[in-house]
Amino acid sequence: MAEPLVLLPGMMCDARLFGPQIAEMSADLAVMVAPITQGERIEEIASSLLDQLPTRFALAGLSMGGIVAMEILRRAPDRVTRIALMDTNPLAETPQIAAAREPQIVAARTGRMLDVMREEMKPNYLAPGAHQQDVLNLVMDMAETLGAEVFVRQSRALQRRRDQQSTLRKCKVPTLVLCGRHDALCPVKRHEFMSELIPYATLRVMEHAGHLPTLEQPSETTRALRDWMGLPLVLR
Repeated sequence: MAEPLVLLPGMMCDARLFGPQIAEMSADLAVMVAPITQGERIEEIASSLLDQLPTRFALAGLSMGGIVAMEILRRAPDRVTRIALMDTNPLAETPQIAAAREPQIVAARTGRMLDVMREEMKPNYLAPGAHQQDVLNLVMDMAETLGAEVFVRQSRALQRRRDQQSTLRKCKVPTLVLCGRHDALCPVKRHEFMSELIPYATLRVMEHAGHLPTLEQPSETTRALRDWMGLPLVLR
């Protein structure tokens, strides 16, 4: 049996982000979702997760989950057997985006967090299609479940995150870099750049997905994750 698979959801998302993958892959894999909701620094979140995770595991993160995954890889490279980075960003936050988070934090603290989410998750982050509204509704539901305090903590963690390019250059395990063609938040060019940094990376671009391919193109995403889980471990 393959090593356990740990999934890290994006900002203001829970296990439902990976619902289709859990449903299919848990038939023959140990699959767990680890929350990234505690801590105001990426380092703090990664450190607390490492205390709870199995000794060795495959790691897949989407968006902010990918940012936490890179920090886990930086801290404990010998525990991560393979890594999948989906619709994410290895760079530190730009001063402009960090500053733009401040009014969002104020809004969240004054009861307008869902308005911020609606503005943030504009349909242009998702591919056009019949299921776009269903995906947006689920995103809003996950955000409402997690609440404003989690929004503030995660915003702070993203503002302070480090650049992980050197972590990716040192990566010695099978790596999947996956993104949606229509992702305006973490564009394809960023993923091409990531896959070039990593010695053993495979790049997969989902043509009919945006920022959330796990929900927008669930079968194709699951296939990509299964292919990645089936790759032989690279000898160090």
